[in-house]
Amino acid sequence: MAEDLTAANLVALLVSEGATLATAESLSGGLLGARITSVPGASKAYVGGVVTYATDLKVSLLGVAEDVVDRYGVVSAECAQAMADGVRRLTGSTYGLSLTGVAGPDLQEGKPAGTVFVGVATPGGGLTRRLSLDGGREAIREAACRAAIGLLVEVVIAGPETALSTDPGRAGREETSLG
Repeated sequence: MAEDLTAANLVALLVSEGATLATAESLSGGLLGARITSVPGASKAYVGGVVTYATDLKVSLLGVAEDVVDRYGVVSAECAQAMADGVRRLTGSTYGLSLTGVAGPDLQEGKPAGTVFVGVATPGGGLTRRLSLDGGREAIREAACRAAIGLLVEVVIAGPETALSTDPGRAGREETSLG
């Protein structure tokens, strides 16, 4: 499967760099961690993950500021970044990778199903990517995991410092539409 190949590539890259990864998940409910741990040898790089489906756990476990939740919501680039930063800090990993968004079928915070944010925390900073995904609940969750793994592969290949936006107006954000 393509997602297994990408997860295998990610694990191989992390191992070759001597780097570690932790995940923080919301809409994916542990699927991201499952994709990564399906790769033989993942334990050489993957230290673990936290599923913070409930907002109060994002705040209490990952340290997402209540101000971020109040101001931007949990379906936001700001929350995704705070989740990635929080899991990296919590585990001491080299990289933190997060997913938050709307799997559907209902709106959340006025945002439609398929609105997803990926957060990456690195030793040099962080970045987020907004995704607009199509399909049903499971298709959105699967596509979100593939996109998150793919984004981290890009970051690791580019090097954590070079992959991050230096334009404060963009705050390291990108938008991608996947069908």
